[in-house]
Amino acid sequence: MLRHAAIGLGFLAAGLAQSAHSQDWPLKPVKIIAPFAAGGSSDPIVRIIAQRLGEAFGQQVVVENRAGASGTIAADAVARAPADGYTLLLGSPSQITIAPTVTKTSYDPLHDFVPISTIGSNPFVLVVNPGLPADNLAAFIDLVRARPKAIAYAHGGFGTIVHLSMALFLKRAGIEMIPITYKGGAAPALTDVIAGHVPSDLAPLASVVPHAGTDTLRLLAVSSERRVPRIPQVPTFAESGFPGFAVQTWNGLMAPAGTPRVIVDRIAKEVAGALGDAKIAERLRSNGVDPLARGPEQFAALIAADIALWTEAAKFADLREK
Repeated sequence: MLRHAAIGLGFLAAGLAQSAHSQDWPLKPVKIIAPFAAGGSSDPIVRIIAQRLGEAFGQQVVVENRAGASGTIAADAVARAPADGYTLLLGSPSQITIAPTVTKTSYDPLHDFVPISTIGSNPFVLVVNPGLPADNLAAFIDLVRARPKAIAYAHGGFGTIVHLSMALFLKRAGIEMIPITYKGGAAPALTDVIAGHVPSDLAPLASVVPHAGTDTLRLLAVSSERRVPRIPQVPTFAESGFPGFAVQTWNGLMAPAGTPRVIVDRIAKEVAGALGDAKIAERLRSNGVDPLARGPEQFAALIAADIALWTEAAKFADLREK
């Protein structure tokens, strides 16, 4: 019995030591692994947050860019990292809710990570070249329905969020279009829509806003739940006859599963404080991101809902592995 008591006290002492260590965190620099190349459009987002966290924690928070394989390389690295709060992931739908849905990944998005906090989100806007005779979503659908598999839309690759979002929309609208793939992603796709080489695109909000009110693009519908203040004249898909249709991309901090809750909560609190700072919020908006602070439980619910959404979309796009 004494031996069992000694073992129990040993476990208790180890647990108390771990708790004390968590309370002292961080004792060294923290690393955020970002799943894209340095200098990309999303890079400023993580660096803005990293700088603020570093100031709050009194330790350097460094950003390590690991691009490739739709972000799954970065996600795998964090899933395998020690659960001590010193290695975090800047997660997004690409590697957390889409890649595991359409293919096999080395990690499980629901069990290998703990969500900490979202940072921001960005909806998409269905746009057309002004030469296409459609002034609203209903007219666009009628035009496509009258010419099945004759009108094209641009996207950045099969299995990307734009491709899956369009597959979901086309299925719900009961229409068929031709997907045109662009290796360079959103920018060259939108450029070709403006030039009239491709008639339509589901483009990121940030890239569309500068064209609002001009004769370069016609904005038909935004994929957010509510209208966007920067383009208040553009109705949502829901308002245009598709209730419940809302898709968006997001970014958020995640940690390896098993990371102590006290560390997770501390990071989440600081992210929420940063997003509540008007100056930081404006810096994010200027980089095309709408600040979005959702803590661990809300972030987990968002991920679960996203997985269900993209599972449905992947089925419509015939992308799920047999």
